Amino acid sequence: MKIGFLGGSFDPVHFGHLLAAQDAYEQHRLDRLIFVPAAQAPLKPNDVQSSADERLAMLSAAIEWDRRFEISDFELLRGGVSYTIDSARHFRALYPHDELFWIIGGDQLPKLHLWREIGELAKLVEFIFLERPGFPVKSAPDIPGLRLHRCDGHLLAISSTELRERTRRGLALDYFVPHKAIVYIRQHDLYRDTA
Repeated sequence: MKIGFLGGSFDPVHFGHLLAAQDAYEQHRLDRLIFVPAAQAPLKPNDVQSSADERLAMLSAAIEWDRRFEISDFELLRGGVSYTIDSARHFRALYPHDELFWIIGGDQLPKLHLWREIGELAKLVEFIFLERPGFPVKSAPDIPGLRLHRCDGHLLAISSTELRERTRRGLALDYFVPHKAIVYIRQHDLYRDTA
């Protein structure tokens, strides 16, 4: 079985995340795709403003109807900084006989050598990197055993930081965020603080 994993803060989840998941799922003929919300991303220490429960609820609301997609709360339950190597070890133990793919943006390729225990990580998972159609591949890092697969994606220039700011300013999230996630954000008055 081919299982893809898409990590991130998802604060909030938006259509860029969902299109990335769908593109990777379809182009690489994955059997399952699992979203892995991070407790705290190591390279973005101040990126999370909502609680783990709130981010999990928004993500669940966004994908609950889509049977292709699942969510793992492993990193949220574990807490602390979420390193991909820890999650990869967890999932490799859960799925010892399956092909595991970690999905990243093409912009992460030049930074991949900075990831914790990247040599070990390269043994546990293969990487699918999303790139705009027709764009040349950025130079891949020299990491022994690294297995890379390109995915021509419908990359959208949407950032969760921008969406939180839109909410603070009273601007609509429509066409950026799935409707059910917007409803959750409104009901729980997320991102309204000015801190």
